[in-house]
Amino acid sequence: MRTAVILLGLLALAAVPGSLLPQRNVASDPNAVLQFTQDNPTLAPWLDRLGLFEVYASPWFAAIYILLLVSMTGCVIPRCLRLWRAVRADPPPAPSSFVRLSERREVHAAQCPSEALRAIAADLKSRGFRVRTTGGEVRAERGYARELGNLLFHLSLLVLLAGIALGRLFGFEGRVALVEGAGFSNVVSQYDEFSPRALTDVEGLEPFSFTLNDFEASFETADEKRGEPRQFRAELEYRPDDGSTSKAVEVEPNHPLDVNETKVFLTGHGYAPKVTVRDGRGDVVFTGPVIFLPNDASYASDGVVKAPDARPTELGFEGFFLPTAAVGDRGPYSAFPDALNPQLFLTAFTGDLGMSDGPPQSVYTLVKDDLQQVRADGRPFAKALSVGDTMRLPNGEGSLTFDGVARFANFQIAYDPGKEVSLVAAALLLLGVTTSLLIRRRRVWVRVVASGPDGTRLEAGALPLTRRGGITGEIDAVLTAVSDEREKSSDRPDTERAAGPEKE
Repeated sequence: MRTAVILLGLLALAAVPGSLLPQRNVASDPNAVLQFTQDNPTLAPWLDRLGLFEVYASPWFAAIYILLLVSMTGCVIPRCLRLWRAVRADPPPAPSSFVRLSERREVHAAQCPSEALRAIAADLKSRGFRVRTTGGEVRAERGYARELGNLLFHLSLLVLLAGIALGRLFGFEGRVALVEGAGFSNVVSQYDEFSPRALTDVEGLEPFSFTLNDFEASFETADEKRGEPRQFRAELEYRPDDGSTSKAVEVEPNHPLDVNETKVFLTGHGYAPKVTVRDGRGDVVFTGPVIFLPNDASYASDGVVKAPDARPTELGFEGFFLPTAAVGDRGPYSAFPDALNPQLFLTAFTGDLGMSDGPPQSVYTLVKDDLQQVRADGRPFAKALSVGDTMRLPNGEGSLTFDGVARFANFQIAYDPGKEVSLVAAALLLLGVTTSLLIRRRRVWVRVVASGPDGTRLEAGALPLTRRGGITGEIDAVLTAVSDEREKSSDRPDTERAAGPEKE
């Protein structure tokens, strides 16, 4: 058990970096790790080598978890066997002396020994005690449900760890960003990011698809809470793969689409400006929405537009989008998260975008190693565009038109086969620990001390088996059924006995 406690502490410490540092494929912000790397170019590579951007998928975290699972199994199973034997055990024999018991008492019964013990045993059984009568002694015990609670707690803890392990071995997490009107099919190639587990069947993902028909967002307009989000809703056209007709579904935060335990969560949203790019020959080389990633609560967003098919030279654009553009002391900013006055601020680059060869690159950044920034009058060429405006590059190198604004939604798609197991285990664990804390276990013994023609002298004792609370009055309740009138009258205060004759 000591080893298990040490490993549990190590697991808690190992999880700390996962809470403090951005995580790949887990954080709702898909650009979090990239932004951290840009802000900390010296530290980030070392953290990445240690797996601190993927804590819960790292080998060292898995090693601690597996050791904890093995250690807990070695602790819990023997403990459960002992608890099960304790639940089924008969009350033990009475101690040789009742002197050290927390409550003890002697009483005179008018019945013979066998009748007195039989009456006591019947009374104890009626109050829920487990009773055994042997010779001149009655043994009784109550509160076995406390040990059942302990047994349930230990078994649930083991099942909880198994459920978490099941999800970590067979589940997966993925992320996809969809612009209004775009579709998704549940195959690996459709994901923007996909994180399988060790035993994930990547070829056997749940077959389904859906289209983001519309995304609605509303924000508070009152002055004191202006800009706070009020509602996000994605309207999907869901198509199962069994040949049945498609149906409209709504996905909101904490209300995912559930397809046979594969769940589609709405985790974020933003804007995708619609643009049309023409090259130096006047040909349209790109048209459509481009996702810009939000960087603050007002949804001011950064993004790039790439046109690798442009001729005579490839074109790239970099800038930011403001849904409600305003100008302050520090320059342009977004005054409200809704698209009330959308503006697009861009600067242009020409050259080789590096998309035809070399390593894969993010769609959200420009690789500028072989690019030259477009200049006009010796200064970088940039322009602010409202909807319908066109940015024409100098020397006829091309143009970009801001056609409008669409919204995009971030979806996290996850399959965790151990989640339900873990949920049930956690509920049973709480039930078990509550039962073990609330129920008191105690023992009672009654034995014959002496017997004669005028009755039987009985000795009773009680012992609590829990630290919380005593068992005051337990013996009185046990002996009430057999104590005779002489015993009852002897228990009354002297003043009451003195007052008796006068009342008569």
